[in-house]
Amino acid sequence: MKEYKVVNPKLGMSRRNEKLEDVLNQYAREGWHVCFIGQNAYMVVFERDKNR
Repeated sequence: MKEYKVVNPKLGMSRRNEKLEDVLNQYAREGWHVCFIGQNAYMVVFERDKNR
């Protein structure tokens, strides 16, 4: 079974790419995989196995 997490990262106007990279790496360390990134990265959907 999968579980999902929807995140609305606060990236600001400066260093957007670096901040998005930090958010993605943070969740990757917790075992999450990117499932979807909304237009302009206003929404990121992660998934992972629930019974890990």
